[in-house]
Amino acid sequence: MEYHHQISGALKYGTMKNYFTTENYLKDYLKAKHHTSDIYLKQLDYEFTLGFESYLRLMPSLQNNGVMKHMERFKKLIRLAVHLNWIEKNPTQRFKLHFDQVDMVYLSKPELEKIKNQEFEKTTLSINRDIFVFSCYTGLPYGDVKVLNKNHLQVGVDGKKWIYMRRSKTNTAVRIPLLEEAERILDCYKDHPRIDGTDNLLPVYSNQKTNQYLKEIAEKVKIRKKLSFHTARHTFATTVTLANGVPIETVSKLLGHHKISTTQIYARVIDSKIADDMATLREKLKK
Repeated sequence: MEYHHQISGALKYGTMKNYFTTENYLKDYLKAKHHTSDIYLKQLDYEFTLGFESYLRLMPSLQNNGVMKHMERFKKLIRLAVHLNWIEKNPTQRFKLHFDQVDMVYLSKPELEKIKNQEFEKTTLSINRDIFVFSCYTGLPYGDVKVLNKNHLQVGVDGKKWIYMRRSKTNTAVRIPLLEEAERILDCYKDHPRIDGTDNLLPVYSNQKTNQYLKEIAEKVKIRKKLSFHTARHTFATTVTLANGVPIETVSKLLGHHKISTTQIYARVIDSKIADDMATLREKLKK
């Protein structure tokens, strides 16, 4: 673990935090089931791997996908040990990861309009609503919106403002033409005191505070969906672009996906929405 942390300087803080959590679970597992605080790598076997998975499943805070993410990190660490010739065989090689499919949360057009038009007494809610809506019209995740600055604004081939940046998570270059709604929000906050004296374009709060405010916003507008920057990104891909006829190849580029197959999940969501709408229409026509 310590060697992995030393050579992983390029990993983001959140990713490293997740590895530390996996490490703590491993230490707890060793104490609880093996009555030790350490173990030689050569002592690890497939039984140890299965035992660790079973131990994780006893954690009340972990669902299947959470367990699988910890097992995925554990497998990566063991592969590193094999590559370094610290052990000859990989005790996790036969262990298969099985993730449950998670329903994609995105906002419909009426829901998005409802959030945009809502009046809030608290200034913090208005700010976070606007930043969330900005993400709905650009597809940018939280980390990229937080670091967005004046250098990222360029004039595109059409003579209008574009965002040119690299995604902080994947280092993939993205070029996003600014839609009117997104540009309006940037103009609204260009002189905001929280970013005065900086090159930042939006007064983004901490991740924890942002999620707290988004939860409050959802309650205020009476939308029974979890609002997050994932939700905003999904909304951009579905309601804002694909549902309005933007080709999937273009959406894939805007999202910074390496493979178009990654973007196709959004197209399947759109197809299912069409099917649901047509089913509703059939029922109305029968009446």
